[in-house]
Amino acid sequence: MLPSNWKEQLRYRLDNIFAKGTGALIVLLAVASLAIIFLVALVVKVFNLAPDDISLPKLMWMGLMRTLDSGTMGGDEGGWPFLFAMLTVTVGGIFVVSTLIGILSSGIEERLDALRRGRSRIVESGHTVILGWSPAIITLVSELVEANASQRDACIVIMGDKDTVEMQEEIADKVGDTRTTRVVCRTGNAIEATDLQLVSLQTAKSIIVVRPEGEDPDSQVIKVLLAITKSPTRRPEPYHIVAEIYNPENFDVAKMVGGDEVELIAVGDLVARIMAQTCRQSGLSIVYTELLDFGGDEIYFKAEPALVGHTVADAMNSFQTATVMGIRTGDGASKLNPLLDTVIGADDQLIFIAADDSSIHYHGREGIAIDESLIKTGTVTVGSPEHTLILGWNWRTPAVIRELDNYVAAGSQVTVVSSDVTGDVADIAHAMTLQNQILHFQTADTTNRKVLEGLDLAAYRHIIVMSYSDVLETQLADARTLVTLLHLRDIADRSGHRFSIVSEMLDVRNRNLAEITQADDFIVSDRLISLMMAQVSTNKALNAVFADMFDADGAEVYLKPISDYVQTGVELDFYAVIESARRRNEMAIGYRIVANGNNKELQYGIVVNPNKTNTVTFDPSDMVIVLADS
Repeated sequence: MLPSNWKEQLRYRLDNIFAKGTGALIVLLAVASLAIIFLVALVVKVFNLAPDDISLPKLMWMGLMRTLDSGTMGGDEGGWPFLFAMLTVTVGGIFVVSTLIGILSSGIEERLDALRRGRSRIVESGHTVILGWSPAIITLVSELVEANASQRDACIVIMGDKDTVEMQEEIADKVGDTRTTRVVCRTGNAIEATDLQLVSLQTAKSIIVVRPEGEDPDSQVIKVLLAITKSPTRRPEPYHIVAEIYNPENFDVAKMVGGDEVELIAVGDLVARIMAQTCRQSGLSIVYTELLDFGGDEIYFKAEPALVGHTVADAMNSFQTATVMGIRTGDGASKLNPLLDTVIGADDQLIFIAADDSSIHYHGREGIAIDESLIKTGTVTVGSPEHTLILGWNWRTPAVIRELDNYVAAGSQVTVVSSDVTGDVADIAHAMTLQNQILHFQTADTTNRKVLEGLDLAAYRHIIVMSYSDVLETQLADARTLVTLLHLRDIADRSGHRFSIVSEMLDVRNRNLAEITQADDFIVSDRLISLMMAQVSTNKALNAVFADMFDADGAEVYLKPISDYVQTGVELDFYAVIESARRRNEMAIGYRIVANGNNKELQYGIVVNPNKTNTVTFDPSDMVIVLADS
C-alpha cells in the first residue's frame, strides 16, 4: 500500500465529516467561524490595532456581529489596519452565512425527502397496523374507518413496499373521507426489524398482515410473523395479529410461528366453503356480507346478568333489537346454535347480531304472546338431487367439490368443464371420496359462447366459475372469468332460465367491473377476506365464530322455506318465527322476501336481525334465515 500524505489524510477526514450529514456540517462551520473570529481578535489585540483599548472578548463579540451581519462594518472607525481586520472578519462572515444557508436548505430538502419516503418513526398508541400492500388494502381501510366511527381520534398505520405518497394518494382517492380516523403510511419491508420499529408495534392495538401479490405469498407472511414475534425489541404482552394464509398446507407452519398471538384466515379453504355454500342458496352471499361488514348489523359478545341460570332458549326471545346466535363460555369457547337447553353461566357471554352493542337491551319475555296457530311443526322440505356445473379449474376446485358433497342430496351430479384439466388433475379429482355426488369431466374452452350454449345450462341449478389461477397470471385469469360470466348472464337473460352463478375473482378491482346484478349472482374475491380480517382485528374472538359458521361440521347459515315454519299470508311478528325455529333446535336470524330478490336498495330481499315487534306477511316462496346443523 502506498503511504498517504497529509493532504490525503485531511481530505479523508473532511469526507467523513461531510458524510455525517447536516448537523456535522453546521458544527464544522461554527468551529471554523470561531477560529477566524478568535484569530482576527487576537491579532487586533496583540498589535493594538483598535482605536480604543478594547478587551479580547469584546473584540470577539464585534467580530461575531460582523460575521452575522456584514452591514455592521459600515460604522467602524479607526486606522486602516483595524478596518482591514474587520473586513477580513466580514468577508469570512459572508462565506459562513452563505454556506450555512446552503447547508440548511439542503438539510431541509433531505428531511422532506425522508418524510416523502416514509422513513420516520410514528409515535402512536392504540393504533391498528397493516403490514403489506395489495388491492385489498382499500377494503380493509374502509371497514376499519367504519369501525372507528365512534372513536374521536383513531389511527391506522400502513407499511408497504410502495412510495408513501403513492399509498396516501390511492387511499385518498379510493377511500375518500376517513372521518375520525387518521391514516399514516410508511415505506418499508416488514421482515426487516429496523423497518418494523417505524410503525410502533409495541403500542399497537392490533396488527394485520396482508398477503402480498406474486408467487408464494404464504412464505412472506410467515417471515413477517417470525419478524414480529421473535423480535428482540418486542413487547412482553401478547400481540393481537391477524394474517391470511392462502394454501392450507402452510396453515400449521404459520400457526406454529404465531402461536396464540395470531388469528389465521385460511383463504383457500374459506373461499372453497363460501363458493360451495353460496351457490346452493340464493341470497346467502348477502347474509354473509351483512354479517362481515361494518355498515349494517355485526356480531357482538355481551354478558346478560338477568339470564344467568336460564337456558339459551330463554334468551332467544328476550331481545327486541338484537338476535341471539350462540354463546361464548367462560373458557373462551364459542358455539353457534348450541343445545338450546344449555344453561347460561355467570362468566358466559351471549353472541348477538346487532346494529351496535348499544342496541342490545334485555327486554325479557313478558308481554310476548305467540299465537300457536301460526306455528307449523313437523314440516320439512326434503332436498332433491342437484346438478352443479363448474367452469374452469384450479387447485381449490377439489375442495369446492368436497364441500358441495357435504350439502347436496344423494344422487347429485357435478360436471367440471375446463380447458386446462390435465390427466394428473383428473386423477386427483377422481381419487376423491364423494358420498352424494357423481363427478363428470369435459374438456372445452369455457369462454367460448358456442361451448356454453351447448352445455344445456337449463339442466343445472347452480354454476360455479373458477379462476384459471394455476396457469395464468392474475389479470389474464380474471379476464377469462369475466368473459365467461358475461356470457352466462346474457344466456340467462335471453333464455329466461334462472340459475345461481358464483364466480371467483382474484383482483378486487376486477370485481367492480363485473357488478353483481341479483342475489343469485355472487363474486367471491379478496373483499370478503378483507371484511373478515377487519372484523377479527377489532375482536380476536370473532375468528372462532367465523370458523364455526363456515365449517360444514358446525352450525351454518341456511335459507329454508318460511312455509315450513309459520303460516303464510297472515300478518305476524318475528317472535313467532323464532319460536318455531327453536322447536326445531334452530336459531332464526332473519328472512328473505323473494319478491324483492332483484332490488339492490332492499338488499335483494334479505333482512337480518329484524325488529321482533315489526309485523310482516310472508308469501309461500319466502325464506327464513336460520342457524342450524343441517
